[in-house]
Amino acid sequence: MAPPSLPASSAQPEFSLRKIAIPAFGPSLLFGIGEGAILPIVPLTARDLGASVSMAALVVALISIGSLLNNIPASLITMRWGERWAIVVAGIWSGLGMALCIFTSHLGLFAAGCLMVGMSQAVYNLARQSYMTEAVPVMYRARALSTLGGVMRIGMFIGPFLAAAAVHAFGLSAAYAIGIAGVLGAAAIGARIPDLEAPPHPAGQDAPAAPTLVSTLRDHHRAFLTVGVGVVLVSAVRASRQAVIPLWAEHLALAPAVASLVYGLAGGIDMLVFYPAGKVMDHKGRRWVAVPSMLVMGIAMLLMPLTTGFATLLVAALAIGFGNGIGSGLIMTLGADHSPRHGRAHFLGVWRLMSDIGSSSGPALLSLLAASMSLALGIAATGLIALVAAGVLACSIPPRRAGGPAHGENR
Repeated sequence: MAPPSLPASSAQPEFSLRKIAIPAFGPSLLFGIGEGAILPIVPLTARDLGASVSMAALVVALISIGSLLNNIPASLITMRWGERWAIVVAGIWSGLGMALCIFTSHLGLFAAGCLMVGMSQAVYNLARQSYMTEAVPVMYRARALSTLGGVMRIGMFIGPFLAAAAVHAFGLSAAYAIGIAGVLGAAAIGARIPDLEAPPHPAGQDAPAAPTLVSTLRDHHRAFLTVGVGVVLVSAVRASRQAVIPLWAEHLALAPAVASLVYGLAGGIDMLVFYPAGKVMDHKGRRWVAVPSMLVMGIAMLLMPLTTGFATLLVAALAIGFGNGIGSGLIMTLGADHSPRHGRAHFLGVWRLMSDIGSSSGPALLSLLAASMSLALGIAATGLIALVAAGVLACSIPPRRAGGPAHGENR
């Protein structure tokens, strides 16, 4: 029996995030566990298959490249099949990619499996964002999307621990088995989420022409060139932070276990603050979180090269984790606010493409500056990018109307 249809987003006073917790957030948790389980194992498997260190790093990068290249096709898949089936297809495709990683002994086929995982990531992320944007009333939107992002991070945090236990008992292939179970579990829950009804057309008006990617770019170019630029910068800073902490810990000659502790504590702070931040965005407006998030991360990164040991590095890392944590779901929320009711998947496909471009370019810039000048300069430059992002977002995010949503927040 098919799941019931769910009306598109409306002001429902009885709405509760708890009531939709399992269908809305369960797939994200399982998908995060699935991907988190394999990420630390991919370079090790590549090395076992004969890859050099640089080639193993490239294989890992294929996951991000697959996501980057598939954002626009993901929008077409979601427009064609709908959010629910896009989520299901993403889980199955990811599971097939992981299965290929298990059963092949050829490095090229293993790389293809990793690319498939990245492709599925793009489809899943776009479909879940589009679904939540429609299913959740606008006054709960930031909390829902922040929780969505936070739950995914929790899954990514849990996954490596489950994989470590499985690998210890059964070998490297067991990590991929954990991954397959996670993504197929996400697909199974996703298959049961209610369908969304198409948004109604105003009475007496003809149905609008079906939007295309070109018409979406034309009609919403202002949002892409203002808030979208801020999103690129935010993504660059967030992606760079994952390398900044361990690299500077190594520069300070801290033991690997100590560096891991610092990174883990920063991640713990990150996961604790996503829901309060979403609540602030819903009640006060997006600026109240977007700007402080980048200011805190920017200042912490500018100060990090001045740290001299464990204690001072820990303070800077915790500040970075806090700044990143309060920004959980920010990019998805801004994309949802500016996306049109008709053709939303096209808009979000471009939005996610811009985000992925930032995620790819941030670490690349850090690497370039660290290699050509110094690691301290690269970290400081990343901090300056965060401050620029704060300025762009402060100027481009519409203010909240008294008693209503911010300008640009689509109902």
